[in-house]
Amino acid sequence: MKLEPIIVSLLDTDLYKFNMDQVIFHKHTDLCGQYYFKCRNTDVVFTPEMAEEIKEQVDHLCSLRFTNEELDYLRAIRFIKSDYVEFLRLWHPIRDYVTIDLNADGELSVVVDGPLFSAMQFEIYLLEIINEVYFRLAFDYDRLLSSAKKKLDAKIKALNDGTYTFSFAEFGCRRRLSREWQDVVVRRITTETKSCVGTSNVYLAMKYNLTPIGTYAHEFVQMYQGIDSIPLAFTNYYAMKDWYTEYEGDNGTALTDTVTTDLFLLDFNRSMVNNYSGVRHDSGDPYEWGEKMIAHYKKYGVDPKTKLLLFSDSLDFDRAQALYEYFKDKTKVSFGIGTFVSNDTDQTALNIVIKLQYVNGRPVAKLSDTPGKAMCRDEGYLEYLKSSVDFRIERSKQGRR
Repeated sequence: MKLEPIIVSLLDTDLYKFNMDQVIFHKHTDLCGQYYFKCRNTDVVFTPEMAEEIKEQVDHLCSLRFTNEELDYLRAIRFIKSDYVEFLRLWHPIRDYVTIDLNADGELSVVVDGPLFSAMQFEIYLLEIINEVYFRLAFDYDRLLSSAKKKLDAKIKALNDGTYTFSFAEFGCRRRLSREWQDVVVRRITTETKSCVGTSNVYLAMKYNLTPIGTYAHEFVQMYQGIDSIPLAFTNYYAMKDWYTEYEGDNGTALTDTVTTDLFLLDFNRSMVNNYSGVRHDSGDPYEWGEKMIAHYKKYGVDPKTKLLLFSDSLDFDRAQALYEYFKDKTKVSFGIGTFVSNDTDQTALNIVIKLQYVNGRPVAKLSDTPGKAMCRDEGYLEYLKSSVDFRIERSKQGRR
């Protein structure tokens, strides 16, 4: 079955891709990266028809360019700079950077290899393509859409009748059912409820005059592991320093768990605490993490109620409401909710990722606060990174940096 184009605008991606890319454009154009696809579901089989459709969709993606209207929209975002927008006028996805294969067992392989400022942009586009191709070709899409509509109706009702009282941002790009369904979800939850504060999808933010939301992802901290002059256990420090000098305190929610939150806190010093408006949770026990962050703010004499805790780890509305009730009187609280709103059907959603694995030929890794979330193609390097993190944490307990 031949599908219509899935990506029709290069803005159809998460805001943090532009945020991170702007820093790379200004500071690290010498870095090259390799990204690898992984499907964490154990029972998913991709067919040759799916693989061929994915390839054709990527071909189409690489024919796209930013329009003047899209560039003007990016330029109007207060922290996106004009020279970077002019670079995007010249930039486009390059097909040669992407390799797509399928083995005899139906395991899909996708590798992106190229200059980091260009390779990194493929992640969200590819996940959107892979997800939609799979669900349209593996199932009766109309039946999936019908079940999604019923569940969305119930969610909107619960948001309006007082069952749920928290506010959240829609983060559904990477695992959405389809482009058309994410459009419906964002339009309805922003017009029929008062609970959604914006979306990470830049195209939909422009289309519906919403706030585009996002700061940076794990890959931004990971890339510093590939820079020879930076000690592995200090990558958070240099990442946050570059981010602050780029945005001067604007666009400031720090992601804590790339190389564990305990290590992050060693670099989240008084200056960083003051410079960043909040922190984002993406792994580990959210209650323990929240209490740890509140204690850290108090340690520096900062009122936690002036800072934001943003939770974004596999949330549904019940989990978000429970976290909101627990933390609402202690600090500012918000949520980024993705798959639960953009791909909630009567079929299990795909758990797919595309992760940065090498920078300038060196392996890099995300440790996270949940061991099962670690992803690295070099086990020896992963153990070395863990030992570097543990060594610095242990030294800190002895009063040494």
